[in-house]
Amino acid sequence: MATQHISSALPAPALSTTYPMANPGYGKRSAPDQRVRTRDDFRLLPTRERYVAGFVDHLPEGAAMSVKQLAKQLPLYGQQAISTALNALSVAGHLRRVRCSVTSASDETRWVYRTYWSRTARDNEWWNAYLATENSSLAAGSGPDIPASDAALPPLGGPAEEPPPAPEDPGAEQAPELPAVPHQRTPDQEPAADAVSPAYLALARLGRDDHRLTLSAADCAALEAQATEWLARGVTVDYLTGALTAGLPAQVDSPLGFVRRRLVDKIPPRMPAENARPGKPAPARRTLMECTDCGRPGHPEALPDGLCRPCREAHSMGEENATRTAEIADVKLRMSNLRELLKPV
Repeated sequence: MATQHISSALPAPALSTTYPMANPGYGKRSAPDQRVRTRDDFRLLPTRERYVAGFVDHLPEGAAMSVKQLAKQLPLYGQQAISTALNALSVAGHLRRVRCSVTSASDETRWVYRTYWSRTARDNEWWNAYLATENSSLAAGSGPDIPASDAALPPLGGPAEEPPPAPEDPGAEQAPELPAVPHQRTPDQEPAADAVSPAYLALARLGRDDHRLTLSAADCAALEAQATEWLARGVTVDYLTGALTAGLPAQVDSPLGFVRRRLVDKIPPRMPAENARPGKPAPARRTLMECTDCGRPGHPEALPDGLCRPCREAHSMGEENATRTAEIADVKLRMSNLRELLKPV
């Protein structure tokens, strides 16, 4: 079956059946309201840009759009040439790179990276309005934007903070380690393994974090109420154990008395109920455009043609140099023709 090419000069290669797809929520995104695909969509572009544009236009939604992956599929050009071609396509109005703040099903916020593609060339005003609409849609959405399976992926490039663990989680992780608690002086006071509180487990693990604070089962039971008061004030188990083990003296003669004193002296302030984590409003989701060349984030208005100021100036200088090189080559050709005419017959 013959493959229909968009250009007779440099047809884009057929799509590989194994072309890599980006993780869910990432990759290529097609802009709306595009005209029907024809053979002359990119005929006004230079040869290299027409070649790259024809290939990108046929990629499916969610395809990986990194320079490295594109260069693997386009044998005529290397990564540097592909990067330059993408910059030119951004200036021509076909492409914008953005990063979106999204929330997974596990209520975890992260940045995802997308490349919006338009077969129809758009000006800066259209792209700015479209990305503003996308930003409003994300902010108004109530459901998660990425599948639950993405929660296992590592955070990408963004400064998103991991939410603090709930007090129950670290305690649940420590439950299997209960046999390592030092010898119990009064076994009758030891709570059942499935009935211990997070505060009790935090106290029990102090001896494993630092041997100077080794507590018995009776000690943990005696201090459990004070440690529970800490957790009731909104701190995590890690915060509690960190506060109790920070800056220990070289020797602790009485771990029970030392921990009791710290539980009294360092107890955190009680926070207002509206500032507690369960009542916090979800952070506003937003969309930031990225410079197509260097990846610097910014608002769409600050990145005309999809390029930051330094990259835009470099791109303009590159076009001027190319024009100057063509003019010099034309002058050299004319001078060569004149020399040929002046030669004696």
